[in-house]
Amino acid sequence: MADDKSIQSFITVPAEKIAAICQFLFEDERLYFDYLACITAIDNGPGLATMELIYNLNSIPYGHSLMLKIIFPRNIADQPLPSVSTVSHIWRTADWHEREAFDLMGIHFENHPDLRRILLPEDWEGHPLRRDYSEQEKYHGITVRYEK
Repeated sequence: MADDKSIQSFITVPAEKIAAICQFLFEDERLYFDYLACITAIDNGPGLATMELIYNLNSIPYGHSLMLKIIFPRNIADQPLPSVSTVSHIWRTADWHEREAFDLMGIHFENHPDLRRILLPEDWEGHPLRRDYSEQEKYHGITVRYEK
C-alpha cells in the first residue's frame, strides 16, 4: 500500500487559463518546467458530462514535477467537440499528446498547428475511448465489430 508521500500532487486550473499558466510555468526562472512528459485525457461520461486533461510537467534542471488538471464540459452528439487551448507552442511534445487526445477522445485543441488524427484513419467515425462510443460495423468493407 502506498503512503501519502507517494501520491502525486496536482493543481486544478481553469480550462480557459491552461495556456497562460503553462507559459508562466515554463518561462519563470524559479520554476522552469521545461519538459511536458504527458497529457492524459479522461472522459467522465455522459452522466457527469465532463472531461479532464492531466498535464505532467517536469523541471529537469531543478528536479521537480507538477501535475495540472483541467475539467471542462463534455459535448453530446451533434454538438461541437469540447475545446481547450493548445500548449504545443510551449512544449513541442504537446503536439503528439494533443493529437492523440483529439483522435481517441474528441477534444479539440484551439490553435494547434496540425490537429488531425494520429492513430486512426482520417475518415474514422467517432472517438473510440469516449464512454459513449459505439463502434462502426464496417470500415471500407472490412468488418471491425464482432459480436461475441
